[in-house]
Amino acid sequence: MAKSLSLGNGNILVCMDKRAQVRDFYFPYVGLENHIGGHFTHRVGVFANNQLNWFDHSNWDIKVHAADQSMIGETVAKNAHLGVTLNFSDTVYNEKNIFLREVVVTNDSNETREIKLFFGHEFEIYESHRGDTSYFDPIHHTLVHYNGKRVFLVNGLSHKGSFDDYTAGIFKIEGKEGSFKDAEDGMLSKNLIEHGPSDSVIGFYLEIPAHESKTIHYWVAAGESIKETLALNAYVLEKSPSHIIKTTRDYWHAWVNKYNFTFYGLKKEEISLFKRSLLTIRTHADNRGAIIASADSDMQQNGRDTYSYMWPRDGALSAMAFDMAGDFNVAERFFDFCDHVITDDGYFMHKYRPDESLGSSWHPWMRNGKIELPIQEDETALILIALWNHYAESKDLEFVEKVYNSLVKRAADFMVGYREPTTRLPKASYDLWEEKFGIHTYTAASVYSALTVAAKFAKLLGKERSEHIYTTAAFEIRQAILNYLYDEEAGYFIKMINVADDGSITYDRTLDMSSVYGIFAFGVLDASDQRVARAIKQVEERILVKTAVGGIARYEGDVYFKSTHGGPGNPWIITSLWLAQYYIELAKKDADFAPVHQWLEWASRHTTASGIFSEQLNPETGEPISATPLTWSHSEYIMTVLKYLNRLEELGICLKCNPLYASE
Repeated sequence: MAKSLSLGNGNILVCMDKRAQVRDFYFPYVGLENHIGGHFTHRVGVFANNQLNWFDHSNWDIKVHAADQSMIGETVAKNAHLGVTLNFSDTVYNEKNIFLREVVVTNDSNETREIKLFFGHEFEIYESHRGDTSYFDPIHHTLVHYNGKRVFLVNGLSHKGSFDDYTAGIFKIEGKEGSFKDAEDGMLSKNLIEHGPSDSVIGFYLEIPAHESKTIHYWVAAGESIKETLALNAYVLEKSPSHIIKTTRDYWHAWVNKYNFTFYGLKKEEISLFKRSLLTIRTHADNRGAIIASADSDMQQNGRDTYSYMWPRDGALSAMAFDMAGDFNVAERFFDFCDHVITDDGYFMHKYRPDESLGSSWHPWMRNGKIELPIQEDETALILIALWNHYAESKDLEFVEKVYNSLVKRAADFMVGYREPTTRLPKASYDLWEEKFGIHTYTAASVYSALTVAAKFAKLLGKERSEHIYTTAAFEIRQAILNYLYDEEAGYFIKMINVADDGSITYDRTLDMSSVYGIFAFGVLDASDQRVARAIKQVEERILVKTAVGGIARYEGDVYFKSTHGGPGNPWIITSLWLAQYYIELAKKDADFAPVHQWLEWASRHTTASGIFSEQLNPETGEPISATPLTWSHSEYIMTVLKYLNRLEELGICLKCNPLYASE
């Protein structure tokens, strides 16, 4: 199930589904240790008219949205059968590890009634039930879930004081479904403590006159000790939940509006999506540097894993988006993370966990009896490309000098040496789609660009010998790309080649959007080059999805999550925005931006109601498919908008469209 909201502060990341139920609770790392596991649920339910409806009941009409220009979830849940409407404002406090929900409960009936609001918790602390405990603390009137150094304290406030009812229980063992069943009669059993797979429910009992409302606040404080969570609970009670929600709203509003982008020519919904995208990728950025691909725990790779890892590729592109938008701090922490995890030989592995340990992988260390590095070399290249972008935006030479030898030189030296002897292209590795092993056009173009910027770094720091080595290698790779990876007769850049030991070459001539994108995005050829134009024409003829949904597939014959027969594959947000970026580079006058506006408008139509991008779309219905949200999709949207504004400035169409942009 796609996630409708992601809320976080760099230590906590909370995700909610389309029913406004909490399904993911990461702490203390963003993307690591999901204490609900994605397969359990923190429920919300209402008891009225002698019946209980949890939010998964069909009687509820639930609409989940995000506040404009702030990291606040805004949900309206209406139940005509019960005669109740709930209005939620949800957030994670930006300063401390506290998740808060403000709920305005409205009695829609014509008589005064007692309406009971229940919150249920199914924790799986440390992603394992062994050793979990839940208990009621009568001294502080709280419910506590703990296991070792992971503690979650639950509390709330109504006009009467704290919550009115509670129970601790067990679920999914010994024939017990869970404590949520205890609430079905409108009363909780007040069980004091349980261990093992333990859950809990708290209840607020509200007497509400006809057509009037009452407000309750609910929160979960997360810490590494009971003492720490009690201090957080005391803080909420002292400051008041409404004050914390307001200050969090104000903080993120200021954060997302700290630069005066003019957004020349963009529609209101496109501007709103730009800001929502910045907030979304910020929730996926851990305070220790990792930027994860997606917190959507329901998205499992082949049923075995999630997207909650730091892929160097995805992280680099998010860092570029942060830098282009003026948030250098998040990007710098990311590059520090990369500086720590790069191998001694100068390459990045497939993916990493947010604690800097190695992530899971499906790339083997041998192929056909030969040792091969299990890498996607574009990931190594993109880190250097993003780092140059960081320097160009921030002018932080001191930081560059700090990581030059350990990160820049180490990676560049690896890329210089890791080349196929016959063609002088980068040696075979896995492609950016993580499917095929070979010498890919996209990867080769990224390595060319990375060595070009490595030469710039070397020149900046007076490393003349390294500058010459990197410049020479980049020149050789560019020539080899044009010699070996362009099909003159067909008029496009091929997906990949493989070179046998005897020097013979086999070709994969699949039309892939990444191939032509890599050529102009990484500066192998200008977007105006006729070879690029011919390749783009092929893209628009052959991998444009010809349904009402539209969009660009990754490549011809893509079957990943393909839901229908026929067509080139599902439309992806990323590849569709790449086409917009091509037209941005091509533009010479205001009228030339017409296709850019078409693609930005297309993107804004294909988010969830709360402004979330998925990885790909169902080509018939437009429904999100695969990881939702996907930081890469949001990062490409941010960069597309900013590249558009920068191009307007270059052409003199709009002065100071982007206050951060300074053309060379």
